[in-house]
Amino acid sequence: MTPFHLAFPVRDLEETRRFYQDVLGCTIGRSSDTWVDFDLFGHQMSAHLRPQATAAARDGQVDGVAVPIPHFGVVLLMDQWRELAERLEANSATDWLERPMVRFKDEPGEQATLFIRDPSGNALEFKGFRSMEQVFAH
Repeated sequence: MTPFHLAFPVRDLEETRRFYQDVLGCTIGRSSDTWVDFDLFGHQMSAHLRPQATAAARDGQVDGVAVPIPHFGVVLLMDQWRELAERLEANSATDWLERPMVRFKDEPGEQATLFIRDPSGNALEFKGFRSMEQVFAH
């Protein structure tokens, strides 16, 4: 797998550091007073300070459920996804957009999914599959 890189806006670097490190379990990479890099399941995420950052609108539809656009996240194997979902459910500060659910039940590409917001309002989706071969199944 080749890691991807994503730069995204945040309103406050310290609250962003706490969320990505303490809640999602990311390690912190290089940083400055205007940005910080995180290792999100092997991918390079760069949070850039933009105090005017706003939340994503819920204007997409997937399997009959409204989803925020834009959003980003990671595809995980089901055991990793369950571990993350349990950690998020145990955290009373989790800002849920969609609680854990299964989408496309008994169809090709069946997946578990959840949506949360980070402290700056960025929408994140985490998907869980029984095998990576199902990611692009149709």
